[in-house]
Amino acid sequence: MKTIRLTMAQALLKFLDQQYISMDGEETKFVHGVMGIFGHGNVTGIGEALERESGNLIFLQGKNEQGMVHAATAYAKQKNRRQIFACTTSIGPGALNMITGAATATVNRIPVLLLPGDNFASRQPDPVLQQLEVPSDYSISANDPFKSVSRFWDRIVRPEQLMSSLLQAMRVLTDPADTGAVTLALPQDVQAEAYDYPADFFDKRVHYLDRRPASHEALQRAVNLIASKKKPLIVAGGGVHYSGAEKELLAFAEAFNIPVAETQAGKSAVPWNHPLSLGGVGTTGTLAANRIAAEADLIIGVGTRFSDFTTASKSAFRSPNVAFLNLNISAFDSVKMQAEYITADAREAITALHKQLSKDGYRSDYAEGYVKELKVEWDGEVDRLYSLESSTGFNQTRALGIINSFIGSKDVIVAAAGSLPGDLHRVWRTTEPKTYHMEYGFSCMGYEVSGAFGVALAEPEREVYAVLGDGSYLMLHSELVTAIQEGVKLTVLLFDNHGYQCIHNLQRGHGSDGFGNEFRFRSKETGRLNGNYMPIDFAAHARSLGAASYTASNAVELEHALHQAKAEQGPVLVEIKVLPGTNTDGYDSWWNVGVPEVSTDDKVLKAHAEMQKKIQAARPY
Repeated sequence: MKTIRLTMAQALLKFLDQQYISMDGEETKFVHGVMGIFGHGNVTGIGEALERESGNLIFLQGKNEQGMVHAATAYAKQKNRRQIFACTTSIGPGALNMITGAATATVNRIPVLLLPGDNFASRQPDPVLQQLEVPSDYSISANDPFKSVSRFWDRIVRPEQLMSSLLQAMRVLTDPADTGAVTLALPQDVQAEAYDYPADFFDKRVHYLDRRPASHEALQRAVNLIASKKKPLIVAGGGVHYSGAEKELLAFAEAFNIPVAETQAGKSAVPWNHPLSLGGVGTTGTLAANRIAAEADLIIGVGTRFSDFTTASKSAFRSPNVAFLNLNISAFDSVKMQAEYITADAREAITALHKQLSKDGYRSDYAEGYVKELKVEWDGEVDRLYSLESSTGFNQTRALGIINSFIGSKDVIVAAAGSLPGDLHRVWRTTEPKTYHMEYGFSCMGYEVSGAFGVALAEPEREVYAVLGDGSYLMLHSELVTAIQEGVKLTVLLFDNHGYQCIHNLQRGHGSDGFGNEFRFRSKETGRLNGNYMPIDFAAHARSLGAASYTASNAVELEHALHQAKAEQGPVLVEIKVLPGTNTDGYDSWWNVGVPEVSTDDKVLKAHAEMQKKIQAARPY
């Protein structure tokens, strides 16, 4: 057998450089490159291999370990999980900083390969710098916590172990039903150890994503269920995008007159102005979608995991005879909501259902013009929100309306946390798929700038906008520097509302007077953080990093800033001063957050009583 003598790190990169993915006959190089931050735990292993033996893998220098994992996650998400980046760090704190990013990828079912350095396998220099020592179990390192947030985890303590481990890693990374973060812990010394690897281990490998068809039995059960129902509602999730089933979904809805609502991950699957498009559903849903959801006797979930926001903590679907039908590639998600299900590729399942229901002559039984009436009413409400003016400042929904009107139909917005996801889910109008990139599985503050960088890497021909609050920006904005370094264009739209106003609104809506969520100075009179707002100049901060920046406090200034930002060649930040509390809320929705049963404040006790009423009306599981 022909062999090649390589270090473990060199072999790892040589293998990754030869991985390809094929779906519907289209072949794509799977691993585009490596993002990394070097320390003593990886610089002489993977670092040397990247310098001398990287092949066609590109290297990007991260500025924060969590941030670069978010960027890799966003890249893979925008690529419909068909191309990825790996991320490498040193041991200890560098590795641990990736854990939040790993969880974000896994929760959202996005493939990302994590390569943290680890303690010396030989243990000769123990305890090595940054080593975590656990007296009761000396096999544990700082990388063991990755087990809980990874879909596959391994520690490579001998260079030859790499081969079997990489095959399993690729199985998970390319499995649409089981993907997420894959973590290979790489001891510092083993990275540099050599082994005579079989040469054919580095041959080109093509991983085929064969679409899983619907079984005949599952299809017939689904057809029988749909035939027995008169008012179905489709809930389109992220699986619609990953399957590339947008056209098939819309054709299915049109053929059988079934309205479509969208999750955060599924938004942009159907155009906002289509007669059957109701927009977001659930806690952050539209009035039209939530009213139909409350009356529907069948919920057809396509590629959704039915999170508490989608179901409004299981209170959204209130018809006494409502049933659920899930079309999902993941058996884990298929069985949720006590549903009938087809565990299959979304496009395959929709196509098969369409064919069979057409033969049977099925048609929903919504009253003539009813769906249209609700949609017209909601579209009017969005127009109202987009035009709201205030004498004391700039309304958040007004700012969003200006941005929505300005950007192109193929431009991409990226968001994740705060009050903006609720507003965007309700009022943002999309006409093209993959233009609404929302990380709301983990709703990770700080994803937005890093995610926008990842999206811009994935689709450099598009304008990419990070839409985030000042709280998220302060949490993590490191990869703005990486975008500047790489000359990657992205625009950061920073809504400055003086703090964590989403949670401030939430606590006040449940009996609190407001505590600890605004960016205020500590008051000498009260001893609490309820003094004046802190004056933070975010535009100046962005300029200090090397980005262009603008500030807008009204509609005219924002329109001007957007034009200026689009003309810039590199990264730019637009600081938008908005009034706190001018976000959207309500619209026949609810969210169970838990309210104290005991309190010294009557407002809290009242809120607890209201919560109990809602729980009694919601589904128990």
